[in-house]
Amino acid sequence: MTQDTNVKQAYQAWSKIYDSNENATRDLDQLCLQQAGLPLDGSHVLELGAGSGKNTQFLAQHACHVTALDFSPEMLALAREKVTGANVTFIEQDITRPWPLMDASMDGIVSNLVLEHIADLKPVFKACKRVLKPGGWLYLSELHPYRQLKGGQARFEDNGKTTFVTAHLHNIMDYIKPALSLGFELVTINEVVEGQSRPTADHPPRLLTMKLRKSA
Repeated sequence: MTQDTNVKQAYQAWSKIYDSNENATRDLDQLCLQQAGLPLDGSHVLELGAGSGKNTQFLAQHACHVTALDFSPEMLALAREKVTGANVTFIEQDITRPWPLMDASMDGIVSNLVLEHIADLKPVFKACKRVLKPGGWLYLSELHPYRQLKGGQARFEDNGKTTFVTAHLHNIMDYIKPALSLGFELVTINEVVEGQSRPTADHPPRLLTMKLRKSA
């Protein structure tokens, strides 16, 4: 049985098994962030879509302070159990709505497996630009559009039922164009394939990752 549902309801249900069910995209995303070489030491970092805290834990071990946003109270409850350090602030927040953060208050922003659920990306990039300090960095990790074209989509199985989480197909330029139009510089871009060095037609890249920098 399959079921389409809205994103917030889906993550409410997914939270019960998110950390325990098999999820190659989640696991590869976590590895990519840890190997991205982000300048975390002494920095104030904003995490968009903290979820269950799978990446918050790593960020908090290296950054001076992490502000972690997510719109799912159920996911945030998991994250708060997992990450208890004094240098983390969790905020329940829909990132498509105005963020309760000061201008130029963040050294860096990480966004992992979030933007596929948002139809119009430019307002999110505008918000990133507002809260980043001059020269601040933005790291994005998303399900690769090739995977989406082959039917890849955020989903989970529970008690024999597959739930598909509402997602929007964004090609690579859908991420790059709004960022460049706002004055971001593209620093790096990677198409990540797990288990082999090059993609094939049957095994396309799983993740698209990129680093951008706000103009100084």
